[in-house]
Formats: sequence, C-alpha cells, structure tokens
Amino acid sequence: MRISARADYAVRAALQLAAADADEPLKAEAIAEAQEIPHKFLESILNDMRRGGLVTSQRGINGGYRLAKPAEDISVADIIRVVDGPLVSVRGVRPPELSYSGPAESLLPLWIALRVNVRRILDDVSLADVVSGRLPGEVSLLTEAPSAWTNP
Repeated sequence: MRISARADYAVRAALQLAAADADEPLKAEAIAEAQEIPHKFLESILNDMRRGGLVTSQRGINGGYRLAKPAEDISVADIIRVVDGPLVSVRGVRPPELSYSGPAESLLPLWIALRVNVRRILDDVSLADVVSGRLPGEVSLLTEAPSAWTNP
C-alpha cells in the first residue's frame, strides 16, 4: 500500500487542527508552516476536506479552519478517503469489481483480505488517538515486531 503525499499532508493538517484550541480557527499558513506542507497544496487539501465534511472554514481576519466534528469522531481512514478515494484499489479499481482467471484467480481474495486489514487499522484509529499518542492496542501490538521497522 502506498500513502500519497496528499493523504499524508491531509492527516498531518487534521492532526494540527485536532491539537489546536477548538474555539479558535487555524490559518492555513500556520498549519502549512507547522507541518512543513506547501501552502498552495494545503489549500487544495483543506478545500477537499471542507467539501468532505471534515473541516469547516471561516473567512475574515479571525478566519481559518477547524475540525467539523470532535477528533474522536474522525478516523484516519475518513481523511484518506476524502482526499484520495478508496483505501485500497488495484489499478484504480476497487477489489470487488475485479476478476481474475487461471493461476491469478486467488489474487482477488488476497486483495480483499488486504483491504479488510487496512480498514481495520485506519478506521479504528481516530485523530484523538494519534494526537494523544495512545494508539489502539491492536495497532500498537503490530509495531512491536522488530520486522515492522525494517524494509525487506
């Protein structure tokens, strides 16, 4: 699985908003600077997140962005879906829409299993979990294996 720069930036921007005072909006410039995200790219991402119902925006001198709902109610998967579409696709196609034949026939259940596991992790981790540094136990357990930190 590949996490795009767009998805990474969107999650980081959402985390910056989750860690901020909910009463005061954050300007895009402040988010971009804090997370080292190109400002113009971030504006596009924040617009997608606004259209997706994850953030709200306020114009004016005291304007900026806020989360549209509590950080506990926004999963990492929610953000990725809004800015990048489905969590798992093969050549841009969702796994249930694929079909294979011959020796490749078993690929479809493999892609479905991959999607189930990606969903299990990303749907279960909220912005609040990440900001607090307390990932769900099942997710933390996955990081304890030494092989999790090495590249084959």
